[in-house]
Amino acid sequence: MIPRLEYVVEQENVDITSDGMKALVTLSTGDMRRALNILQSTAMAYGSVTEHNVYTCTGHPLKSDIANILDWMLNKDFTSAYKSIMELKTLKGLALHDILTEVHLFVHRVDFPPSVRIHLLSKMADIEYRLASGTSEKIQLGSLIAAFQVTRDIIVAEA
Repeated sequence: MIPRLEYVVEQENVDITSDGMKALVTLSTGDMRRALNILQSTAMAYGSVTEHNVYTCTGHPLKSDIANILDWMLNKDFTSAYKSIMELKTLKGLALHDILTEVHLFVHRVDFPPSVRIHLLSKMADIEYRLASGTSEKIQLGSLIAAFQVTRDIIVAEA
């Protein structure tokens, strides 16, 4: 996929960075048509294709946004975390489903104890199911924050 994208970039004289290419491949999940659509949209909207521009153009949360969200959920009290995440969601137009997808990847990368990982994945699956059923994003965001705060408490208790 990458060689073909590089060919298109060269033929169309698109200004692209290596992190922009990586973001294209990541967000397209192996779908060449989607990658080309994202490439075209980003190039037309911003002139250059960088990681930040790709994520912004697609409305997908940046890695730095996810890092902030995780930091707030694990280190702030419930009310502060909720307000901070809602402000970020509103400011950047993020969907909770997209945030949940990125947080899910994080849970698999971090070395949580098995019981903690199972707890988080189970809670996140429930939240995703409820979102798909049409429930309020605000209520489900509260559930997500609560799940991470319970996780924090479990880890502290086991330490």
